[in-house]
Amino acid sequence: MRLRLTYSKTDAMRFTGHLDVQRTLYRTLMRARLPITFSEGFTRRPKLIMSGALPLGCTSDCEMADLWLDEAMPLEQITSAIQAASPPGLQLLSLEEVEASVPKIQNQIVSAEYLVTLLDPILDLEAKIVALLAETTLPRQRKGKKYDLRPLVLELAQVVQDEDGCQRLKMTLQAQENATGRPDEVAAQLGGGMGVPTHPLAARYHRSAIHLQ
Repeated sequence: MRLRLTYSKTDAMRFTGHLDVQRTLYRTLMRARLPITFSEGFTRRPKLIMSGALPLGCTSDCEMADLWLDEAMPLEQITSAIQAASPPGLQLLSLEEVEASVPKIQNQIVSAEYLVTLLDPILDLEAKIVALLAETTLPRQRKGKKYDLRPLVLELAQVVQDEDGCQRLKMTLQAQENATGRPDEVAAQLGGGMGVPTHPLAARYHRSAIHLQ
């Protein structure tokens, strides 16, 4: 039985890295006493494939993972077991069965949407958004490797400010292998920074949607 989970990563796990989230999800499934399928060989691993890594400091309500079970079970029973075993910061939102022939989840992702709340305001933000979108290339470096940020930004707009007065950005970024945009790097570009991305405590980053092929 192959399942696709959609879950949230909330403030309680905001600064938990991708590998630790993966371990937490695996332990949650073990506590739920599900008949998880394991790989063959000397080092057996659970057959669990997660969607693209979420940047550190980012929350989400659309994370996904594919899970295989050795035997079929009612979806309601699986959902109840996972929800009862989930720790703070990780919450199962939905569960569906998918065909075995469906491509792996990470091979289906094409883009992701983010909502960014700027706690440190950026002057002339609207004008800087227009200027960024007008650029044909935005050279940057990530971990010593050069890349072009501009083709990774598919959509970018300022959201109407709430009563708290914070500036908010909505952006859709490419999220394919070797071509993934990060919301903190877009915020850094708008703020005039060409080096280290905006500090995670200077803004709140939330992934709101993942688009599949």
